Amino acid sequence: MTTRDRLVIANCGGFWGDDPTAARRQVEGGPIDVLVMDYLAEVTMAILQKQRARRPETGFAADFLTQLRDTLVPCMDRGVTIISNAGGVNPIACGAAVEALAEELGVADKVKVGVVLGDDIFGDLASLTSSGEDLAHMETGRPLTDVLDRALSANVYLGAQPVVAAIRAGANVIVSGRVTDTGVTLAPMIAHFDWAEDDWDRLAAGIVAGHIIECGTQCTGGNFTDWEQVPSFDLMGYPIIEASPDGSFIVTKHPGTGGMVTTHTVSEQLVYEMGAPRYLSPDCIARFDSIQLEQVGPDRVRVTSVRGEPAPEKLKVSISFADGHRAFGRLMVGGPDARRKAEKVAEVLWKSVGGRGAYEATSTQYVGDDSCHPSVTGNAAGEIMLQIGVRDRDAARIRDIFAPQVVPKVLGTVPGITYLADQGRPRASDVVGYWPALIGRDRLSVEVRVGGETQRLSSALPGDRAGDDASTAGGAGAGGAGTSGASGVFTPEAVTETVTPSGDRITVPLIRLCLARSGDKGDTCNVGVIARSPAIYSWMRETLTPDLVKQRFAGICHGGVDRFEVPNLLALNFLLHESLGGGGTLSLLMDAQGKTYAQYLLALDVEVDAALLATVDAGAATATSRP
Repeated sequence: MTTRDRLVIANCGGFWGDDPTAARRQVEGGPIDVLVMDYLAEVTMAILQKQRARRPETGFAADFLTQLRDTLVPCMDRGVTIISNAGGVNPIACGAAVEALAEELGVADKVKVGVVLGDDIFGDLASLTSSGEDLAHMETGRPLTDVLDRALSANVYLGAQPVVAAIRAGANVIVSGRVTDTGVTLAPMIAHFDWAEDDWDRLAAGIVAGHIIECGTQCTGGNFTDWEQVPSFDLMGYPIIEASPDGSFIVTKHPGTGGMVTTHTVSEQLVYEMGAPRYLSPDCIARFDSIQLEQVGPDRVRVTSVRGEPAPEKLKVSISFADGHRAFGRLMVGGPDARRKAEKVAEVLWKSVGGRGAYEATSTQYVGDDSCHPSVTGNAAGEIMLQIGVRDRDAARIRDIFAPQVVPKVLGTVPGITYLADQGRPRASDVVGYWPALIGRDRLSVEVRVGGETQRLSSALPGDRAGDDASTAGGAGAGGAGTSGASGVFTPEAVTETVTPSGDRITVPLIRLCLARSGDKGDTCNVGVIARSPAIYSWMRETLTPDLVKQRFAGICHGGVDRFEVPNLLALNFLLHESLGGGGTLSLLMDAQGKTYAQYLLALDVEVDAALLATVDAGAATATSRP
């Protein structure tokens, strides 16, 4: 990869299971230099570990090969580098499969595979814990030994540097295990522009770029608050980064594709799954409260002014463990008084299976009425899907007592009830618990294999310069708005704007004033709220308090609510702790990933002066103009 004044990086997927045609469309849609693919999530690693235990040649994302079958030949012909963490828990097997595919497609002479190893520490857990690494749970403080005998996988979040080493060794198809979602985008920037490993501002810019595109179409109009403004959802355009040597970059998509790219679509993705504005990664800390966005053309947003800080001393480990079983029973109840009838069915069902206290965790949800939240409209539903969930360590209790009692209620309770055609008797499935921890960098042994050569890399901090410990750098109260001036970090006062009250008070849903995006991190849901004008941001700071948000999610959020100010994005980010039923596969909630939470908050009625609402048009024009 030769150094030029621009690098074009195309993302073609936000998760394992995303649109399988996206890679081909990104390659065929226009010139690109790098194609990045992100496949991994916490639960995914446990699934892949189980696959590998059954069949040693598996353990990687097989969909990667399907996409390569469409794109490997044109990428090699056009000099496009492919980077992916599809290696899962078996990057070596994944690399071998890529080489076999290259041979089959007749491009083996053009393909040079790089494999990144060292993130998988599953086999080392016992020795690590016995030698002083307690791998304590980051939220509860419990030592890993409490669940060590039930561990299923353990992967350290590696940064961009191993991928950089592979690129510099000549690899043009690079597969890894748990390299971060942002790292696969940052790595080609470092290699292409020859950024120093302690050039914190430029590294932070690469982290921001990776965060923006890591979820695919979520930054190009997907999952967007103002969805009716999106011209088309057909053949959605996946994101493209046009990066410059100084760290600035443009977010765009191929012409003629669905979706849209505006400062608002990009802002929503920036606050997605965000904590404090000091965004932690293995490579550096990126200051999200320094980012500046500018609409510079149709579907083109320029990102500048990103500031960074030294990387954390320790790295995060994602450990999964077996945590019992769960099952769901679903029945459809329709006609008059659907809600009351569904409630009666639930009452009868719980009595027939020994009561809710007989299981470690239970849930009763009325889908179509309040499956995720209380009714917004107050109108009675004409049909409701009753969902009953249980979780327990004893699979036999679920299989023999709970499961047989669900379907019989169709004939033995209220009228107008049926079961779903593909549901039938519930089945117990394994629950995978999530255990986040920290590990010292010196405990890792990272390797890069390219063309038969193995390179061992140090995980130490550049120049042995240590930043904040990751256990505190991203915690509640850290990072706030920071300081102004040379740091480039914005203070709330820098964007304070007020309006002259008209005296005319009106009640409107919050969505008239704000946009929002929500997502999950374990059992914590984040809701990022973005003001539609600077004046509304000033109002938000005074009005949208943690107590108000906690009240809005009463009965849903069982922990505290933290608030962080991100004035440069006109945003407030809320962390709702203990709000996702345990999160991941542990949860019995219909929405275990917090996808609906932002929309529910935006439905909140607020009373404001009419003059404040009048500022929306100007703010919207600035953010979404499409010249």
